[in-house]
Amino acid sequence: MALTLGSSPVTSPKVPSISPYRITNSWRFPTTSSPASATSGLSTFTTTSCPRRLTVAPQFLPRSLRIADLAANQLVEIYPLTFGEKPELRSVYLHDNQLTNTGLPFDAFRGSEAITTLILSSNQLSYLPPSLPSSLIRLHLQNNRIAKVPRGALGRHVQLRELYLQHNRLSDAGLDATTFSKLKSLEYLDLSNNRLGEVPEGLPPSLVILHLGRNQICHVPAGRLSGARGLQYLLLQHNPLGPGGLDLAAFQGLRGLHTLHLYASGLEQVPAGLPRRLHALMLPHNRISELGPRAFVATPSLVDLNLAHNQLTSAHLHHLAFCRLGHLQTLDLAGNRLTLLPQGLPGSLQVLRLPRNQLNTLDPEPMTNLSMLQELHLGHNRLRVGSIMPGTWQEVPSLKVR
Repeated sequence: MALTLGSSPVTSPKVPSISPYRITNSWRFPTTSSPASATSGLSTFTTTSCPRRLTVAPQFLPRSLRIADLAANQLVEIYPLTFGEKPELRSVYLHDNQLTNTGLPFDAFRGSEAITTLILSSNQLSYLPPSLPSSLIRLHLQNNRIAKVPRGALGRHVQLRELYLQHNRLSDAGLDATTFSKLKSLEYLDLSNNRLGEVPEGLPPSLVILHLGRNQICHVPAGRLSGARGLQYLLLQHNPLGPGGLDLAAFQGLRGLHTLHLYASGLEQVPAGLPRRLHALMLPHNRISELGPRAFVATPSLVDLNLAHNQLTSAHLHHLAFCRLGHLQTLDLAGNRLTLLPQGLPGSLQVLRLPRNQLNTLDPEPMTNLSMLQELHLGHNRLRVGSIMPGTWQEVPSLKVR
């Protein structure tokens, strides 16, 4: 059985339509004390949609309920038997309401220990509810006012794989070393757009994706990330790391790290101590002004490198800076101060972006090794017809003209 009360916006999680058990919000559940039989016999109920939104959830819903969607209403209160004592209940959608912690009782999900998906995003919760079902696999709490995760609130959730906490008010004081440590199945953790000053402690080894962008993190000490040894995608963009914010061993132990986002972090050089197997390194909108011959010696597996909108000049771009990147396919150098095409580019390169620089000439020599180059972006430079030397395009037979 599926229950729907309200019309979710396009951006809301998709709920399977299990006809004929779909009820729209034009049918009014009793919100005062009434016998459970009011809904226990419900099998088929179809009505036309109505703009009137619920402010209080129904008190009694069928025990046979499997999916409940009360999203995009104006709910301020949930009753114990709205979702409690529902052994078949699997998914609950409560996003885009006005729920506070007061309106969500401690025993709201008692007796419903099969729930795997709970969506509480875009409400007014101030702390993570401490009595959520231990069976959860997906928990969405983004766009609330959460400033604290009470100690032990996630201690039983060993099956949880996805936890969304972005766009809240979390600070370091709202977390502790045990907050995430018992989440042995957690793969995706989004803490972006909060007020964190440091990377949380106790990250589980199962973690695959960690999103910490747009916080106030100014320092990543050695060992803080080492517990998350299974990490593949790390997003740290828009944090005030500055030139000394990353310890030399900040990424030690992250042998499987695939992608690292560090754009707009105030960096003045390419970080040292990067994992050797790193495939994608995103460093745009920093203050990097120089690349030496060993800038990428520790990351020979890079496939995608983004250095756009830094302060690179041709005079401080060593001709051996990229030569060790034998797997590099995409290089973005847009928005720098280059006057010449970089030399020593790897033959594996397929896409080269150089718009919004100060290029004033092109000659064949830097192109001699680029037989696989398919895209070359040169817009908004200082090139003229006479500044492109004869034979330049003959060196790039795979280049596609658009």
